[in-house]
Amino acid sequence: MKKLLPFLFLLTVLGKAQAQVSFGQPSLLNDDWRFLRVDSAWNVFESADMKNASYDDSDWRTVTLPHDWGVEQPMSPDKGSCQGYLPGGIGWYRKVLPHPLTRTGDQQFLYFEGVYNHAEVFLNGHRLGMRPSGFASVLYNITPYLNKEGENVVAVRVDHSQEADSRWYTGSGINRNVWLITAPKVHLAQWGTAYRLKSIDKKKAVVEVDVETTDDRTDKSAPIRLKAVVELKDAQGKVVASATTNIGTQEKKTVLLTVKNPHRWSLDTPYLYTLKTILSPLSSLPSPLNDQSEVKVGLRTLDFSPDRGFALNGEWMKVKGVCIHDDAGVLGTAVPKEVWKRRLVELKDIGVNAIRMSHNPHAPEFYDLCDELGLLVMDEASDEWEFPKRKWMKGWNQGRPGYQGTYTYFEEWIDRDVADMVRRDRCHPSIFLWSIGNEVDYPNDPYSHPVLDRGGDDFTQPMYGGYKPDQPNAERIGRIAQRLAKIVKAIDPSRPTTGALAGVVMSNETAYPEAIDVVGYNYTESRYKEDHLKYPNRIIYGSENRHDLPAWRAVSENEHIFGQFLWTGIDYLGESGPWPARGSSAGLLDLAGQRKPQGWYRAALWSDKPVCFIYKRRQGRHQRIVCYTNAPTARLFNDGQPIGGEPRRDRRDGSFYWELDEPTGTLRCEAANGASYEIKKTGVPHALRLTTDSLCHVFVEIVDENGNRVEQADNEVSLYVQGTRLLGLENGNIMDVSVAGRRQPNRLRTHQGRLVGFIQPQKGNGEVSIRATSPFLPPVEIKF
Repeated sequence: MKKLLPFLFLLTVLGKAQAQVSFGQPSLLNDDWRFLRVDSAWNVFESADMKNASYDDSDWRTVTLPHDWGVEQPMSPDKGSCQGYLPGGIGWYRKVLPHPLTRTGDQQFLYFEGVYNHAEVFLNGHRLGMRPSGFASVLYNITPYLNKEGENVVAVRVDHSQEADSRWYTGSGINRNVWLITAPKVHLAQWGTAYRLKSIDKKKAVVEVDVETTDDRTDKSAPIRLKAVVELKDAQGKVVASATTNIGTQEKKTVLLTVKNPHRWSLDTPYLYTLKTILSPLSSLPSPLNDQSEVKVGLRTLDFSPDRGFALNGEWMKVKGVCIHDDAGVLGTAVPKEVWKRRLVELKDIGVNAIRMSHNPHAPEFYDLCDELGLLVMDEASDEWEFPKRKWMKGWNQGRPGYQGTYTYFEEWIDRDVADMVRRDRCHPSIFLWSIGNEVDYPNDPYSHPVLDRGGDDFTQPMYGGYKPDQPNAERIGRIAQRLAKIVKAIDPSRPTTGALAGVVMSNETAYPEAIDVVGYNYTESRYKEDHLKYPNRIIYGSENRHDLPAWRAVSENEHIFGQFLWTGIDYLGESGPWPARGSSAGLLDLAGQRKPQGWYRAALWSDKPVCFIYKRRQGRHQRIVCYTNAPTARLFNDGQPIGGEPRRDRRDGSFYWELDEPTGTLRCEAANGASYEIKKTGVPHALRLTTDSLCHVFVEIVDENGNRVEQADNEVSLYVQGTRLLGLENGNIMDVSVAGRRQPNRLRTHQGRLVGFIQPQKGNGEVSIRATSPFLPPVEIKF
């Protein structure tokens, strides 16, 4: 019975490569890769030679990882709208490795955080393996194929020739970090560390820590006894708990740590400890076997109840979540950590407290940021199971669909993909739900069931076109859900499993809802009360929801519904409307990471801080001034003079508004909570303004003679950089196809008077110079 599910545990933040693989000494391997994109007409014999160390790649491009070749290509209306009208294809990467072994007896590994997709990896012509998933992290032991003398060349063949294999843009290439790891033959196991919080109160916490070892020796006949020392350090680096155990070379041991006066990880104070594990031999051996790892650690509890919803550290709360894909406009899916940080900080300022990884595992450093910032995470395994979903080719929900997809390798790989997701990510305090799938139960796409003939809530009309007996029976979904949930629980019983259900009425006829601990409803708020009565032990939340007020009230006014995840937090590439739309504009932030009006609206609903925002909207012969605020009322001023009187209330979304003749001056709104917002009267474009908030973002604005941004301006801007690398320019305009298709993009039109440049620091220290120019405006330059 699912009356109450308590989940008490210790989790970790993985801020370094050691934390991702939990062993060895890692070094980043992102620089100086050679790259060539080929097509199906390429000479197959020459392509076969590209894996060999002797192959001449001197005329290939040099690229820095992470790298996504898709956004380097021009958009075309003959490509799939599901992928944002961008191409896939086949690409080869090659790199000469640094000198291999540093100590006698050591071995080396290549660790790929993600390659999209069907990546075959070779070393000196030897095939190390292939992984079809573009979202899985993969480790290869390269030691047996290393040349002791001379060069060692790694080659990667990436096959995204099925370019319409997803309902959204996935990118193409080695779009996440790559690491070279040096480790002894007996070492800590990859992703082998696990943590469980046995108990916690103000005075102490008791934590179980699993230590697992791996023995890569060819001859394992000689036993080796090892010692594992586990230390927990506080935020100041002081050891607050430790334990020691003897362990074998292919063994898992559990130790207990007692932490006095523990600090809890929470959304407001995401306190992180450091857990250090040291592995060493008990006796002197001719070959060094020392290994160690460090991970960040957060302590907190989770509770789920069918009647009260969700509690973090014993405090019942509403989850205010957003769904996010893993692209960032012009950057595609090769997104620096600093770009994600700025976006997550902005979302949290809006009032967001949870992120849904849609619909696959994301880059490891994304989870690190959620741990550090205090954001809950719903980690998700896949969007497709054993049969394909429709992929729209000419526009979203338009034209004739395609049926490429990940279903082609489902049976062979899904168990391992799910297991690797949980093993890789289970040490993050931010993760509070494991999702085994998204909308795999969408009625008649592909599964069907006789219940669809019975109709919807009024039982008068068939649902989704009625039952289609020629399509797969939906009862298969329940059996697969039971299988995948069992895999998750075997690895991590401390968190609940979930799934995002698109066809709840149909899935209720299967074993799917009972196979998971917490049931997500996509866009079916109308069933919250009914299903709560019908299934009183079911824990329900909104796993994907619209932005409208009724969808939020279905959460805020029902104690048993613990939260929702808006579709989406940020605009994303793919799932595009008719050409020339690059993607979906459903986000609170645009493709440039700037807050949109609907982001301000959500802040008015979700933020604990005073919020006030106004914007203009034409309403017939009048200008409507719309105000989003969490105050009980607000006042409007034009050049300091009150106008419009008391605002009216829009019953649909709860906003305030005034209908006026065209205002002639600066509009200022003052909310009763002390927040205010201005729309300044602006003149013609007069100058460029250039600012930066980090070593990754450059903000360009078109301003008038008073320094106010001219929102109507769409001037073309060119950006020139020295001492840094320009990754691209993004204006956030979902309809601007000129953003894609340049290898060295440094020119773009502004949208609403602004754009963002993404830069990447180069090796070494030195001065960075950034210069912006635009026709008929004086150039501007900054240095730092």
